[in-house]
Order: sequence, then structure tokens, then C-alpha cells
Amino acid sequence: MTLCVTFSLVAGIVWVSSDSSDDTRSATAARGSDAAGGGREPFRRAPHTPEEHVPASHTPLVPSRPMKVAIPAIFIEAPVAGLGLDKKGRLEVPPLSRPKLTGWYEKGPSPGENGTALLVGHRDTRTGPAIFLNLNALRRGDKVNVVRADRRTAVFTVDAVKTYTKDKFPDDTVYGETGRPELRLLTCGGRFDAKAGYSANVVVFAHLTSLKKAA
Repeated sequence: MTLCVTFSLVAGIVWVSSDSSDDTRSATAARGSDAAGGGREPFRRAPHTPEEHVPASHTPLVPSRPMKVAIPAIFIEAPVAGLGLDKKGRLEVPPLSRPKLTGWYEKGPSPGENGTALLVGHRDTRTGPAIFLNLNALRRGDKVNVVRADRRTAVFTVDAVKTYTKDKFPDDTVYGETGRPELRLLTCGGRFDAKAGYSANVVVFAHLTSLKKAA
């Protein structure tokens, strides 16, 4: 069982290959306007007031497992499951039977810890939309809140949203060390082909900017 892309880890760096399977062929109604055959109604995100200056990075936190992720601008609130590697060294993905679940690569930094933490989710499945369907609607200055097991919420501010084709995915840019706590959100993007799956990946770049106690 695979996502429309396969995340593999080599020498500590995550990279994206173009593996696909019949399980990844998505329902037409779930595809966005950038996918072949898309006919979905335009997504209306929450009102956005751009920040004049993106906040500076917050002091790194101690490691703590992420439990939930919330992204108010695109109406996301979802549980987070830990992900490991399969026998081929590829990052596991959330099960297709749970399209509203996100996954965290638990061998890497936890969100808020120094380094680049990784959260992945499906864009859609055979049965319809999944949790990261509208990830590409995020904008610079939007917030991503990650509730951790230590009952603190790490608040990240979006720096950029990029779409990369599979054959030109910049591993070092996406996963390289930056010297501060950062977060990457990944899902599928580009055009959809019934045989090859999606042509690209959507990547959200964000950094830790504040901390609050979980409610």
C-alpha cells in the first residue's frame, strides 16, 4: 500500500520517488483544479490577514511526540500517527482506510525540536478527499499548531508553499538542516495520471515562532 508518491530515506535525507499503484488512483471528485479531469468547486479558505513581518524563530523545544495538528486557515484538525520505514527503506504512509490521519516520521526531529520535522498526509484516495487536499491553499504567515505529548502546542508560521515535480525535487532545500526548529508538510500535487499518479509534491515550509500550553 503506497501513497501517490513514495518517501524514501537515504543517508538521513528524505527524497521522493515516483512509485505508484492502483491503490493511489483517486476519485475524480476529490481532485483539485490542477489535476487532470478536476471538477471540484473552488476551495474557500479562512480569511487571511498577512503579517507585515514573519516572527523570528522561537527557542528550540525538548523532544516530545506530536499528537494533533491544526491549521485554522484551511480548517484542518487531525490526529498524528508515528511513521517508520518499510523493508525497502521507504517512509510508511497513513493507511488509506484513514484518510483524515496525518503521519510524522518518528526517527527524525519532533515538531519544535531543533531540526526539520516532517508531517505527511494523503491528498485524496479512491473514496474521496483526504486531510491534505487543500494544503496548497496555505499562504505565507498562516499558522500551523502542533499539540505535543508534553501538553504544549508548538506554533509554526508558514514561510512558503512550493510545488516540485518529482524529477526535480530539491532534497537539500526541503530536508536539509537550517539551524532552527522547522516543519515541513508534504502531500501530492500537480497533474493526475491514472497510470503514473500525481506528477508533483506540495511542500509547506514553516518555522517555530511561539509556544502555548495545550487546552
